[in-house]
Amino acid sequence: MSSPLNFQLPQYEGPLDLLLDLIRKQQLDIRDIPIASITAQYLEYLDKAREMDIDLGAEFVYMAATLIHIKSKMLLPRDPALAEEGENAEDPRQELVERLLEHERYKNAAEMLQQKRLIEENVWSNPQMKAFEADDTDPGLAITLFDLVKAFNEVLERAKNRPVYEVQNTEETVSQMILYLRDQFLEAGADQPVYILRVIERQRTRRAMIALFLAVLELVRMQAVVVTQKDLFGEIALQRHQKFDAVFASGEPIAAIEKEYL
Repeated sequence: MSSPLNFQLPQYEGPLDLLLDLIRKQQLDIRDIPIASITAQYLEYLDKAREMDIDLGAEFVYMAATLIHIKSKMLLPRDPALAEEGENAEDPRQELVERLLEHERYKNAAEMLQQKRLIEENVWSNPQMKAFEADDTDPGLAITLFDLVKAFNEVLERAKNRPVYEVQNTEETVSQMILYLRDQFLEAGADQPVYILRVIERQRTRRAMIALFLAVLELVRMQAVVVTQKDLFGEIALQRHQKFDAVFASGEPIAAIEKEYL
């Protein structure tokens, strides 16, 4: 007697992960999502999960309702009053697109950190190199970007409970935050650290926090700064790398980052 076929449904951490996967597989433009097609595929995934008794959680159902709501708004005719005034109607997909772009940046950063971890685990260092280090060398505690991501998530959680500031027309970019961090180092003085979590907590909006965190990752990637921690469970700080001045001497890296995050 033949055994029944086994079907495996891909698992996602959340509804945004599912939507991003659907968009990537079809090579769609994330800023111009075919909402009807994506909604149909999303609902099909939910139906399959229901048939297999997979509990996806309320957030998946809420996203399904959001997609259906967006789809219904796009089917409505354009407001005649706006047409007469020559104004463009707001795209119902805009908020969802912004959430997807933000989530994609987090996902890309996480993938970059995962690749870095795999590389570090497969690199062998010569223990005899310690004999060539100066006695006054203080490398500090070993800290990875994973520790930085964890600390950043804790800052975001604390930020949810603080008062909300009304800020108009704030468009913080990663390149602006890189220059902001440079100014923080110049203000701190030579050989002085910048305590990054303190700087992040001073930002008024979640968007600014995320842009600043991505700026830190970019500066680490460009070898302009290094992440340090003096004491166990102590504050995470950024120190100038030897290439700090060289990175900022030319504006080309900053301009490239500006284009990358557009």
